[in-house]
Order: sequence, then C-alpha cells, then structure tokens
Amino acid sequence: MEITLTIDPDKCIRCGKCVRICPSMILQQPEKRGEVEVKELQNCILCGHCVAVCPAAAVRHSEFPPEKVHAFDYKDYPTPQQMMLLCKARRSNRAFSTQPVPEELLQQIVEAAHRAPTASNAQQIAFTVVTDPAQLRTITEFTLGVFRTALKKMQNPVLTPLVKWLMPDAFRYVPVFECLLQEDTRGNDLILRKAKAVIFIHAPRTSRFGCQDANLAYQNGSLMAECLGVSQFYTGFVCSAIDQDKKGTLEKALGIDGKIYAGMALGMPAFRFMNYIDRK
Repeated sequence: MEITLTIDPDKCIRCGKCVRICPSMILQQPEKRGEVEVKELQNCILCGHCVAVCPAAAVRHSEFPPEKVHAFDYKDYPTPQQMMLLCKARRSNRAFSTQPVPEELLQQIVEAAHRAPTASNAQQIAFTVVTDPAQLRTITEFTLGVFRTALKKMQNPVLTPLVKWLMPDAFRYVPVFECLLQEDTRGNDLILRKAKAVIFIHAPRTSRFGCQDANLAYQNGSLMAECLGVSQFYTGFVCSAIDQDKKGTLEKALGIDGKIYAGMALGMPAFRFMNYIDRK
C-alpha cells in the first residue's frame, strides 16, 4: 500500500519539531517558521517520530492513523531512582517454582520486548513462545546433542590439533559440556532449569541487524519480567548451540522461519532476591 504523509496547514504551528526529528530528512522547512514540506517520501522508515512529536496533531501519516496515536504524561514515568533500582536488582533467577507462567504475563513481556528499538526501524524481529513440555524438552535435547557432537570432536585425537588451532578457547568448555550431559542423565536439566516457558526472539537470516535487534528486545522483556515478578534467564547455552548447528535444526523443529538470535527461559520464582550487590 502506498504511504502518504501530509501536513495540515490549518493545524500546523510551524514549530519545526517534525523537521528536526525526522532521521531521513523527509520533512523540510526552507524558511524559519515557514511551511513544512514533504520531500522524497520513499525514504521514510516509518518510525513515526513526526507524528509522535507534533504538538498540534498536524502531521497525517497513513501508517499512523489517530487510533494508533496515544498521548501520555512524562510524570507517569518511573523516577530515575526507581529505574536505577530495577537495573541494580534485576538478576537471572534460575530457581523456578512448579507453577506455570500466566499467559497474560507472557503477553506483557512480549509486548515490552516488541517495543524495543530496531536498526533503521526495520522491525524484522518476531517472537515464539514455547510452553509445551515436549517442545521444551526438544530445546534441551537439541542443545545437548550439539554439545555432545562438539565434545566428540574435541576428544578425537585426529581432530584435536585442528580444533585447538581453529578454536583455541573451545577446550575450556569440555568440562562444562561433560557436566551438562552427565547431569541430564540424572534428570537435572541445566539447560532450561525446569523453566515453564521460553520466549525465542528471531529474525530473517537475511536481516543485517537481527542479532542486535533481538538482544535489545530481550533486555526490554527482561526488565518487564522483573517488574511482573517473573523469573528469567538468558538462554546462552541454547543460542550457542544454534550458532554451532548452522542447519536451522531447532528453528525447523519449532516451526520458526528465520534464525533465533536470543532467548529467555521463564518461570515463577521459588523465591526472590532480598539484596542487590555493587558491581566491580
């Protein structure tokens, strides 16, 4: 659908805010306090800055009709002290209870993650929420399978010299992989830690900034989870296995079109932290 962008001359107060805020310089104001002109609309990245900044509701953009525009008051923001406390107190809590994460809380976490900025406002990331126990087990088995294969290569006397040359730091993970595999045989899943849900953040494999965008989204979701009283941790082992796999095995198993760049394992906390600790 063709994009349209116009400035209502009867409402415009010629403040120039939309001109200054447009990252693509589509809006121009040749004369100070003069009329605002629209140039080269094909360069619009659909960020919505012009609509969001206008104090007179004079900017009309086809992608942002009135029902999508919501006024707010900065007084409703958390205070700097509250925001700093959230950043200091947020932790990766792997001690989950047996209770499932309520669907409405998962939706709020995804919504917060969805609100994260993306490079050039491409908005190419998507979210897959996994709560089915069988699929959660598939995630763990995939991860352990990749690590098992890697371990065999590192312990193969023929391949060891080559692996050491190509990946000199890889061998420090040998005891880690051995521990993960051994503990799993005892019924102790150290990959997902008995999480009741996983949120995967993915993007098309052709996305130039898919990894960066996904991890920005993760942080938004992480902070929302903390506010909602939901414990979570970054699925680093799973993401590492995905990078090693190269075949899109897990994505295919979960019906995901693209590549997983970040993941969040979630559960209701068995208990919560009482203190925060200063960083180095």
